Amino acid sequence: MNRVELPLTQLTLPEKLDLMEAIWADLSRNEDQLESPGWHETILKDRNAAFVAGEATISDWEEAKKRIRRNVS
Repeated sequence: MNRVELPLTQLTLPEKLDLMEAIWADLSRNEDQLESPGWHETILKDRNAAFVAGEATISDWEEAKKRIRRNVS
């Protein structure tokens, strides 16, 4: 497979995020072909244990996206 070269250093942050979202949307159309790496399960178990122990909190997804956008802009 040939590597696709993009002028990433010339893109703005919003353009890069838009590109990432477009790539993810395309990848997720074929969920059955996506396989999570084994370490994902480990992290999910660790985060669940922290939540159950009261060491972590959860956020509404829309609020989390707003917080992420504030932190990266």
